[in-house]
Amino acid sequence: MKVTPTAIADVLIIEPKVFGDARGFFYESFNQKAFNEATDTNYQFVQDNHSRSAKGVLRGLHYQIEHPQGKLVRVARGAVFDVAVDIRKSSATFGKWVGVELSEENHRQLWVPPGFAHGFLVLSETADFLYKTTDYYAPVYEHCILWNDSAIGVEWPEATAPQLSTKDEAGKRLDEASVFD
Repeated sequence: MKVTPTAIADVLIIEPKVFGDARGFFYESFNQKAFNEATDTNYQFVQDNHSRSAKGVLRGLHYQIEHPQGKLVRVARGAVFDVAVDIRKSSATFGKWVGVELSEENHRQLWVPPGFAHGFLVLSETADFLYKTTDYYAPVYEHCILWNDSAIGVEWPEATAPQLSTKDEAGKRLDEASVFD
């Protein structure tokens, strides 16, 4: 597995070794020991999630202050633009973001540690988005920052009028949101 740091050191691009031939391909999508060694962490994953979304759907920017979740995300079908926003007030990169295209072709994964808001925009006709989390989903503790908060300035591709859930439409600006210390 190849690990590449992003502009925010704690957010990592992970590229598994893919073995392919005329029949197709094989790769190990997750190995706890290899993940911990490659990321120099000791996180354990407790939940796997799978969502399917249509082109133009934007989900996020989501996070949980209590029971914060680290997320290891990837795309099994289609393509997305995936974003992590640092919402750790004490961090030198507070309010900064990184974005990476994840697709079935590039097999990339993104490690989004606890302390970050996370979201993605579907670029393909549909996308199957898979993610492992380090804590259980707790809807009572979920928060949402507006996808287009100008204080963050995420440069979403093709996002002039994304399809949003009611929850995502009601997200807060970073300066009024609950954040990590």
